[in-house]
Amino acid sequence: MEQKTIRPQSFVGVVVKTAMKDTATVRVDRYVKNAKYKKYFVRSKKYLAHDPGNTVQVGDTVTIIATRPISKLKHFAIDPTKTVSSRESAAGGKK
Repeated sequence: MEQKTIRPQSFVGVVVKTAMKDTATVRVDRYVKNAKYKKYFVRSKKYLAHDPGNTVQVGDTVTIIATRPISKLKHFAIDPTKTVSSRESAAGGKK
């Protein structure tokens, strides 16, 4: 039998709240099409993501990855390698 590599579920979103300890609220937008009218529009959902050390700030674009349940509502963790700071993007990129 072949060994399958399972890649966990991941989303890219924007941090909208960091008021909790080791937790950030991330808004993930997706682009969907209405079946009847064929119009595209944006649907969004908020996820609680584990952020050890409170490293991200509001406005940062982050990638969240599915993990084991951390608490009742937290099932995602922030990927530290794929975080784009809002300060860096406003300044025109990394330097």
